[in-house]
Amino acid sequence: MITLKDKILSKVTKPTRYTGGELNAVIKDPKTVDIRFGFCFPDVYEIAMSHLGLKIIYHTLNTRPDTYCERVFAPWDDMEQEMRKYDMPLFALETGDAVTHFDMLGFTLQYELSYSNIVNMLDLAKIPVLAAERSEEYPIIYGGGPCAYNAEPIADIFDFFMLGEGEEQVHETMDVLKEWKKEGKKSKKELLERLVKIDGIYVPSFYDVEYTEQGTVKTITPNNPNAPKTILKRVVKDFDATYAPDTIIVPFGEVVHDRVMLEVMRGCMRGCRFCQAGYIYRPLRERKPETLLSLADDLLSKSGFDEISLSSLSTSDFTGLPCLTDGLLKITEEKKIGLSLPSLRIDNFSLELMEKVQKVRKSGITFAPEAGTQRLRDVINKNITEENILQSTALLFAGGWTNVKLYFMIGLPTETDTDVCGIAELAGRVLDVYFEIPKEERAKNINITVSTSSFVPKPFTAFQWVGMNSREEIIRKQKLIKDSIPSKRIRYTYHDNKTSYLEGVFSRGDRRLCKSIIKAVELGCKFDGWGEFFDFDKWMQAFDQTGIDPDFYTARERSYDEVLPWDHIDVGVTKEFLMNENEKAKAESTTPHCRLECSKCGAHRFKTGVCTERRGADNG
Repeated sequence: MITLKDKILSKVTKPTRYTGGELNAVIKDPKTVDIRFGFCFPDVYEIAMSHLGLKIIYHTLNTRPDTYCERVFAPWDDMEQEMRKYDMPLFALETGDAVTHFDMLGFTLQYELSYSNIVNMLDLAKIPVLAAERSEEYPIIYGGGPCAYNAEPIADIFDFFMLGEGEEQVHETMDVLKEWKKEGKKSKKELLERLVKIDGIYVPSFYDVEYTEQGTVKTITPNNPNAPKTILKRVVKDFDATYAPDTIIVPFGEVVHDRVMLEVMRGCMRGCRFCQAGYIYRPLRERKPETLLSLADDLLSKSGFDEISLSSLSTSDFTGLPCLTDGLLKITEEKKIGLSLPSLRIDNFSLELMEKVQKVRKSGITFAPEAGTQRLRDVINKNITEENILQSTALLFAGGWTNVKLYFMIGLPTETDTDVCGIAELAGRVLDVYFEIPKEERAKNINITVSTSSFVPKPFTAFQWVGMNSREEIIRKQKLIKDSIPSKRIRYTYHDNKTSYLEGVFSRGDRRLCKSIIKAVELGCKFDGWGEFFDFDKWMQAFDQTGIDPDFYTARERSYDEVLPWDHIDVGVTKEFLMNENEKAKAESTTPHCRLECSKCGAHRFKTGVCTERRGADNG
């Protein structure tokens, strides 16, 4: 018997995005569980299936006999058109059931430009977009991930948010949901009043926001006695013992990261002042090499992947790296499995390490100087020198590498044209290093790529108060770099300024933006992270029709006494510390990393990781 879904799948380009049934996918009888949960990723299958967080939550929830976690992804345009044509609602991959049959849907919020997809997915599911319009008959909708730390632009859409790391939080939430269902689902508000008692749960409807005449936030006040004044993020204390799946789903089709991923550590000790992840994931915590080697063996044997990637914010800072790579090499060399080490820092780069791990296959190397001059690198607290950069690239070229990518940002605070031109000049000096190697000793066909993105000020960073460069200024700086590149051997690429602008609007936005997002979807916006779909003019039309000036959120500098839309959220790093870092940036003064000196950022309150490695850090 041919079903409607079969007919539809025969008309789309990649039907395996929607079939489910992959190796290691979990199959349960929905009738035998108490909770049906949908992990929703607001992007296409290839992106979603590369996400480590999905793998963790999917498999940890499915270890529960009372819960069935299924995957729900945004259908590509061809599939969406067929679904709307035949009135087929959004469905889950495992069972094919409409998501309205589920008790809870959890959206991961990885990128501000996915907000339109969230609205579109709810519309496709026939679920009211606004939380206030959803009764108990609909699933409870929550969000988590990095964008949840300032989810105010989409706060009216969600019933609640999980702030911080979800491995423990999600199980506590399922326990409360299960009990509420057993009691007959009295009211959604009553459920939320129970959930808000879980550490790290934020219920936006339990908070009132007032604005000043100038349009800034005046107050953020709890309106429910159960709601705390501030919500502190959750941190997993014993990261080595934290759940990590020893089996993963093997996609039918090719995905972005088609490999085994080992999360070697979580957090970062470096303190780059532009980097939100470096602050919100503090403190740094590591897994033991023996734990990771055991996981690697299981994951490879159960998946058949031919590559392992070590996942972290700064892989070369992992203290167990030599031991881990030695152990992994015994596996990878024997089985011809590739090993990649992303997120390497220039200042502790080791050619010996690279030669060891790339015996199976040699790939390109990406370094991130971030800024073209030492002055600006000090402003952003990158803590690397030009000497570090040139020495590391010299080692690479001497070792036979010919593909090097240098990643920079433009629009950074205090940036001048000298700093901008410094990007091209630094790339030229890297090329000079290559030519300094005798011709008979160096590899042929050198490929140097300079890539720039536009700086976007993010919440919970030292630069959360600064203004963002206008699009016109970014375009001017991109042209300045292009005109300054000293050789045709250096390729220059840059990120689209329009998507960066929109990211800037939503990264520091407030609740008034929700109406603009909904209007943009009505106008046809979706998949805004994809060039073939992104329509900047429609977004500007949506802002205009909803009475929003997007420049208010991007260009404007904020004072320290302004109430920020996310001031009721606590990531562990204090506002006072971030202010101090911003002042040090203005003074071009650097801050040492956590293993050199405790900078008293506030993360020690979690009493774990790098914060407990040093004596005297208890004052941090």
